[in-house]
Amino acid sequence: MSPRVSPLRVAAAAAALCGLLAGCAGTGAAGNGTGGADNRFISGDGNVTEYKPADRTSVRGVGGELLTGEAFKLSDFQGKVVVVNFWASWCAPCRGEAPSLQHVYTEKKDEGVEFLGVNFKDSKANAEAFERKFKITYPSLFDAGGQVTLAFREVPPSAIPSTLVLDREGRVAARIIGATTVSKLAPLVAKVSAER
Repeated sequence: MSPRVSPLRVAAAAAALCGLLAGCAGTGAAGNGTGGADNRFISGDGNVTEYKPADRTSVRGVGGELLTGEAFKLSDFQGKVVVVNFWASWCAPCRGEAPSLQHVYTEKKDEGVEFLGVNFKDSKANAEAFERKFKITYPSLFDAGGQVTLAFREVPPSAIPSTLVLDREGRVAARIIGATTVSKLAPLVAKVSAER
């Protein structure tokens, strides 16, 4: 933890993450994703927060197993702009935003922008089916227990779905709480990519 981060700020971030975890876990989020389970997400309103370089927080120690079974560390993307999307197959807004995320990834990958999904409180089979259905081609960490999400406690995602844009130094430059769209995400990615 950075020495300039106050204990009060850490406590507030932990409380926000606990609310996210409780809201998802308390309704059987790792279930089969069928029936009336679409109320398991904590909804966001699509609010965008941008952080000035001096106010950005680094994300460290993010890693785990991808849905493909391979080991992954976020530091593998060092020096690149990275979009991190927190999603789950049981989350209706996640299904709604999936084509937009794939579209922006397809447009930006040749410019060196990376995308990483964090599949939260889900079953692996349902997560894999989601990726096939929406033809998602970027990797996703499998975070059934919510441990990967805790690594983002300095700027918590606070809702499922949420999207973070990390700058080339691995700092959170922007956060979208709730579902995103091409028109919302693409300009944020372009703005952070233009930074030198």
